[in-house]
Amino acid sequence: MKSHFTYVKVRYAETDQMGVVYHGNYAQYLEIARIDWLDAIGISYRKMEEEGVMLPVYELNLKFKKSAKFDDELKIETRLKKKPGVRIEFEYEIFNQHGELLTEAETTLIFVDMEKNKPIKCPQHILEKLGF
Repeated sequence: MKSHFTYVKVRYAETDQMGVVYHGNYAQYLEIARIDWLDAIGISYRKMEEEGVMLPVYELNLKFKKSAKFDDELKIETRLKKKPGVRIEFEYEIFNQHGELLTEAETTLIFVDMEKNKPIKCPQHILEKLGF
């Protein structure tokens, strides 16, 4: 399905004493890539929240293949797994500047009505932007 690339440079503060990216930072990398993916297809996360819809993370899975290190230029490929319903599912691959696959990841987010704090179906205008 729809695929998009995002680039992130690893900052020194994101690494641990072993010189590799601390695993907790990957959630932020995926969020950066996901918001960039949404922007690329014309969906503003800020506008979505202003309209009363938020997308909290329901599930996050990571598979580490190799370590990312300080000053690496990460290339994150973000893909939509399937047509969204109440859930929207993404898969990611993170590569370094040498094209080596470092990490595979998946996230599932839930569309939530912010006023009622209840799950809702993906808004129609978002489905239309996605080509559904």
